[in-house]
Amino acid sequence: MDTLRTLFLNPPSFEGFDGGAGSRYQARREVRSFWYPTWLAQPAALIPNSKLIDAPADGLSFDDVVQMSKGFDLCVMHTSTPSFANDAKVAARLKEIHPRIRVGLVGPHVAVLPGESLEQAPAVDFVAREEFDYPLLEIAQGRPLAEVDGISYRDGAQVRHNKDRALIEDMDALPDVLDVYKRDLKVENYYIGYLKHPYLSLYTGRGCPARCTFCLWPQTVSGRTYRTRSAAKVLEDMAKAKALFPQVKEFFFDDDTFTADLPRAAEIAKGLGRLKLTWSCNSRANVPYDYLKVFKENGLRLLLVGYESGVQQILNNVHKGVRLDIARQFTRDCRSLGVVIHGTFILGLPGETKETIQETIRYACDLDVETIQVSLAAPYPGTELFSQAQNNGWFAGEGMVNKDGTQNCVLSYPGLPSSEITRGLNRMYSRFYFRPKPIVRMLAAMAKDPEERRRRLREGAEFLRFLWGHQPVEAAGKKARPEEKAGA
Repeated sequence: MDTLRTLFLNPPSFEGFDGGAGSRYQARREVRSFWYPTWLAQPAALIPNSKLIDAPADGLSFDDVVQMSKGFDLCVMHTSTPSFANDAKVAARLKEIHPRIRVGLVGPHVAVLPGESLEQAPAVDFVAREEFDYPLLEIAQGRPLAEVDGISYRDGAQVRHNKDRALIEDMDALPDVLDVYKRDLKVENYYIGYLKHPYLSLYTGRGCPARCTFCLWPQTVSGRTYRTRSAAKVLEDMAKAKALFPQVKEFFFDDDTFTADLPRAAEIAKGLGRLKLTWSCNSRANVPYDYLKVFKENGLRLLLVGYESGVQQILNNVHKGVRLDIARQFTRDCRSLGVVIHGTFILGLPGETKETIQETIRYACDLDVETIQVSLAAPYPGTELFSQAQNNGWFAGEGMVNKDGTQNCVLSYPGLPSSEITRGLNRMYSRFYFRPKPIVRMLAAMAKDPEERRRRLREGAEFLRFLWGHQPVEAAGKKARPEEKAGA
């Protein structure tokens, strides 16, 4: 069957903006960081005659994208809440230059706000709700929009919402994304500060059984059930990945919680050990020692762990489902086994005060994991946190990112204005990294590897610029506007 020539586009945005089809926090980070656009690569792997363009990672301007989009019949763009206004402008300009091209938007923002999104982006023909792989395949095959389940579309002056589509159960039926990565992406353009470079990330499943009120993907697109590819299929994919990308030094499994199914994770780990691959993954801070040992013996280097807060009541408020004492023991177990931890924390969750921010800073320093990431609580539409913020009047202003694409604090609480939460973020980074232990660790790593030295010097300069420039909105003046970006 002939299919429409389909362009999958992560559109141009703020310089260094990691806000497209892979990032959980759509913003420019402290140092240059880009996740793989796996959510776009997956439907691209389904559709013949497709192409994937990741404009931010490749440093492409709007004019570059216009030239590269010639001859395509269908353009599917991934959008996010912070970048939506900009992405709507990109869609409008594409339509001006290529009037016959059909444009669709995908991603969590349009999944939960389909009608509003179509009203606010008049150049867009349709948006896909929840998982969009098979709806996009059907559209590319020429099926009328009225017959495609799981989308909302423009019908003249009307917006119509087709019936919902069931989530995919057979994840093995989806093709791997590796051929799309090899064809359309340059792996050397993707950086994550705590992963070896070059790295490569993949999903082995979708969804997460945890109930965290702030987490974006499970509440908007992927669901609360962990649906997985079989261990045999994952290992088949990884053998192929090793052959296609011999330059890759680390493979990252970007499932929301790869360790949610521990027996399966252990089976995959043993196969990765046989392949002699270095790997890492997302994990909760409660994996038992025996499983950690199996993982480490079979190539695990690093776990990305969401600690979020050092205050048990705040963890309870957001339904994290992890106890501080268990998290401490887990961290000690990882250290004893030589498993590196990149810990992630969030300031500004419900229940936060000036005192709890200080507690979380002390907690992070006490854990003394290898590296940390500190984010501002982001109430994305569709999450329980967003509903709580609306119902309780916690929103402090508009714009989830600042004019440079970095995160903006949009929540405030009685006795804790948004500016104080932002100052807490800067203070936490300074207190954690300007201690002797992290400095000695970094210097030791730099002394061993010249490439690591060059990279860390670049990242150090970027990090210091971030701390100096990342000021609270009240101090910085003008509020953030997502549409203020380069290229559109």
